[in-house]
Amino acid sequence: MSEETSKDFCLLDERWLPVRLTDGRSVELGLLETFRRSSEIAALGETSPPSLVAQYRLLLAITHRALSHDAPALWTNQDRARWYREGLPVERIRDYLEHWLERFWLFHPRYPFMQVAALASAEETKNKRKPWMQIALASASGNAPLLFDHARDDAPVRIRPAEALSLLLGYLQFTPGGLVKTLRDSDKAGALANTAAIVPIGETLAKTLCLNLHPAPTGNEAAPDLPAWEREPLTIPQLRGNPVLATGPNDRYTRQSRAVLLLRETDGNIRWLRFAAGLALGEDVQASDPMASFRAGQNGLVRLTFTEGRAFWRDLPALVPNPSGNTQAAAVLNYAIGLYKEETFDAIFQPLLVAGLASDQAKLLRWRLEQIALPAALLEDADKALYLRKLVALAEDLFKSASNVMVSMLAATQPTSSSKDARNRARDLLQTGPFTSSYFSLAERALPQLLSLLGEGNIETANELWCETLRNAARKAWDRVLIGLGCSAPALRAEAQYRPRFYGVLKKYVPQPESTTVKEV
Repeated sequence: MSEETSKDFCLLDERWLPVRLTDGRSVELGLLETFRRSSEIAALGETSPPSLVAQYRLLLAITHRALSHDAPALWTNQDRARWYREGLPVERIRDYLEHWLERFWLFHPRYPFMQVAALASAEETKNKRKPWMQIALASASGNAPLLFDHARDDAPVRIRPAEALSLLLGYLQFTPGGLVKTLRDSDKAGALANTAAIVPIGETLAKTLCLNLHPAPTGNEAAPDLPAWEREPLTIPQLRGNPVLATGPNDRYTRQSRAVLLLRETDGNIRWLRFAAGLALGEDVQASDPMASFRAGQNGLVRLTFTEGRAFWRDLPALVPNPSGNTQAAAVLNYAIGLYKEETFDAIFQPLLVAGLASDQAKLLRWRLEQIALPAALLEDADKALYLRKLVALAEDLFKSASNVMVSMLAATQPTSSSKDARNRARDLLQTGPFTSSYFSLAERALPQLLSLLGEGNIETANELWCETLRNAARKAWDRVLIGLGCSAPALRAEAQYRPRFYGVLKKYVPQPESTTVKEV
């Protein structure tokens, strides 16, 4: 293994960033070419949700600082609207990247990109190494093996520097908090740990960056919001220190939540790295992450994340305006709305990328990537958004009441139907059975049409469509549960006893069309 520390792999020129061009081709580009061709790039082509979001955040931090660096004047929403139409000011971005060229080498004796050079000489780390899987959220590492991953900590395979870089970016943003045992016993989570991050998507990469670009810095900021590469290299005392609040989005988008130093093999690839606690991110309740949305929880607002078996559309009310304050949309949605308000755009629907990683403390549970197209009118009009919240709440209320009837019916099929254990077993059966998935997946089929009707302001038709959809979804989900029960005498008796109650629930929440109204919730 070689530990040579000469400069190598410049992110500005090396082809490392996967993109999908508007002609359908997928290629890898360096940063300079990515920005130069940003109007002919449809989207980033990364397939790992954490790395994909992290790459968008990296590009946003570069764009923001390039437009702030030595700028004669601060930009406005009118400027963003012009860049949205005409393309990004590529020359200013190129000048910025070339100005900071020394900080964009993946391997550098003092400024290795998004890494900590001090780990090479620190007593706690200079003679220790870990496999690259340490920063791969989808790989087996330590005592957390994955079913289909047979990687071994003592014999890691080689990966390209481009792969290591993508893994590192996603890891720094999404790593959960937990034990580290180097420099500190434990460390804080990354900026997007356990978060379903929201990214408004445009027709091209240039438009996507314009939609998500956070506001220009103001003169009264307490501290400049600098990305990692514009700061001095992290020191061991800093890594041992207390959590530090983010100075703004650029800091959050590039926070080195763990200290990592990639080690090159003689062939230029990566097998090992050095690893330690990072610059811990302190959380400020008054300055949440721009890509995080919040819904009501038991003790206040909680971040949207990916829950097992829960369709994300059930949390759509957290993405639209809500004057009541029991949800909070991601700030990037407000940035997009601010751009839309400047002039009339052709876009009727705003595509949203929803991607991230769910964890339970240090245990990684699942990652997902979804795309949802919301009518732009729902993002701008609080009155139309109100109807969306009511209709989604109607689906939840019907589900809850129907589930209670289901639990009673399932408990009635058991020998000790009146016991507490019978009801608990019935809840478990309902949770693992087909009712929940069937109900919400069947309802989801009508969602695009429902959103379109709400965006057009056709509230009455939207309400009729949704009530009919929920009635049919609940009935079919009920029938699928009955199929699982079979035709035993206890099952038939329970079905006969509770079917009228089930239809009573349907009549209460989704009555027939002649008396259909939106239930106030």
